[in-house]
Amino acid sequence: MGATQDNSRAIVADAAGRDALWEHILREAEDILAREPAMASLALTFVLNRRSFEDAVARRCAARLGGAVTEDLLFDAFARALDADPAIGDAFRADIKAVVERDAACGRLIEPLLFFKGFHAIETHRLAHWLWTNGQTDLALYLQSRSSDAFQTDIHPAARFGRGIFLDHATGLVVGATAVVEDDVSILQSVTLGGTGKESGDRHPKVRRGVMIAAGAKILGNIEIGACSRVAAGSVVLHPVPRNSTVAGVPAKVVGTAGCAEPARDMDQFLNGLSYDSFSYSI
Repeated sequence: MGATQDNSRAIVADAAGRDALWEHILREAEDILAREPAMASLALTFVLNRRSFEDAVARRCAARLGGAVTEDLLFDAFARALDADPAIGDAFRADIKAVVERDAACGRLIEPLLFFKGFHAIETHRLAHWLWTNGQTDLALYLQSRSSDAFQTDIHPAARFGRGIFLDHATGLVVGATAVVEDDVSILQSVTLGGTGKESGDRHPKVRRGVMIAAGAKILGNIEIGACSRVAAGSVVLHPVPRNSTVAGVPAKVVGTAGCAEPARDMDQFLNGLSYDSFSYSI
């Protein structure tokens, strides 16, 4: 880990009363302005000319999503949601901290804000969910559609997410309407939290706190993924997963413990110490 990333992570943990996170991002934007003149417009438009971190996130997401519904209208929707529910802004902050803490490729706080579509996708969903629960279902569905186009994620607006969510890469993520994802969960690309067919009602997974879902995993049905468990890459999970365990295979089965206290933070996708036979495919 480089010195820049060490510094960003220290800032994330700063408990001072001032807005240390936003001040640090402003300094990172000023550094970009000084070093890369070609990036001046991006740094100015989405950071240096914004009044707060929440304002910057809203403007950046709105810019990436604008289309039939304009960027300004989407920005206004973000502003209304943030004003009505300050917990949305708190979630923005928890999510960007999660990226810096868990993504080895992220060296600065400004990187998720400007560039990472996984971060933009989860913040877009937070607006869509607020709209959905406040009766603006068509605009919420529009955001779901635009997020699918812009970020390659398809999250139903009714799905409920906690804070401290890390969507690593995010490409190919699909989340159904009755899914629940609790705090401090990490999800990699090509993951599905889906149903098992045409059943109605509560039909999607419930992912508890601290879970890591590795690339390509499919979790189907109204089943619980226990707290601080780990779902291995490419697994197809059809049955509940006990807390603090690792599941792997097609169909998935328990192959060991989670291997650490908080898999979502550890981000270890290797099944060290487990024999191949313990998670071989069923025919």
